Amino acid sequence: MSRRLLYILLVLVVTASVSSCKSCSNSDDLSQDLVVPDSIAFNDPVPVLGETVIEEMMQNIASPVETAALIKGLKVPFNKDFLLTTKASEKFNTSFEKSLALGIYGCDLGYLNMYEKSSFVIDYIQVIKRLADDIQVGQFFDFSTLKRLATNNENLDSLVTISQQSFSRIDNYLRESNRPMLSAVIVAGLWVEGSYLTTRVAQVSNHKRIRETLGEQKTILIFLLKVLKVYEKDPSMAKFLTDIEKVKALYDDVKITYEVGEPEMVEEDGVIVFKQTDKQIVEMSDETYQKIIDSIQKLRADLTKF
Repeated sequence: MSRRLLYILLVLVVTASVSSCKSCSNSDDLSQDLVVPDSIAFNDPVPVLGETVIEEMMQNIASPVETAALIKGLKVPFNKDFLLTTKASEKFNTSFEKSLALGIYGCDLGYLNMYEKSSFVIDYIQVIKRLADDIQVGQFFDFSTLKRLATNNENLDSLVTISQQSFSRIDNYLRESNRPMLSAVIVAGLWVEGSYLTTRVAQVSNHKRIRETLGEQKTILIFLLKVLKVYEKDPSMAKFLTDIEKVKALYDDVKITYEVGEPEMVEEDGVIVFKQTDKQIVEMSDETYQKIIDSIQKLRADLTKF
């Protein structure tokens, strides 16, 4: 499956709605027209991120599906307390905050969907749709087509493809409306919540893979910060960068090395393919590990309380 965050976010919204909205009789509640309270616009030209940069950003940050799959794969029981309550969505007022929340709730939806908690999913779908409408991108969620594909159990690649097209329209619209920063903010929200969920699991599981996953965020965070700093002149982004840089500072004590392996020839669906066997080795002290857990949890707490 593609690791493009926003594409997967769109797929999550649809697949979750298919699994739990069949009993929902009033679908109009998910498509109300809402008023945008403000708009993040840039009077001065800002650098436009090229497709290659955006693609690399998407590929280097684990999707909500991967984060949730890792947690469930470790036999960690579902815990609703890990998630941001939908009631908190009312506290996000500006477009910056709503975009950040869209990423956070998108990640939480992935967690809920992985554990098949359909009783909670409806509320999260409604919040995501409302936030998307508030920043004027809700119209780009192609629910009808995606729901048809999911309902008919068609190839997941089709869902991803349609989702890619949806994100492309969202990204283009945000640029045309002079709000390119919001795409990056949504991705940042996904990263924050995905990392936060990992830290919560780390507190109940000493599994090596959780420790490695948290350490691997060093590489991801370095790249994400480079993208976010394009918009550092914006006051909201400047404050966010100050907060997230505190987390980045702790990762300076994390050492990541790579071990090159020989490609392996395997057969998949009757076709011979080569798979890389390179390994990534993460090293950090117990003290650094705990500090990173604490800093990510503080970051998430600061971003979700107003």
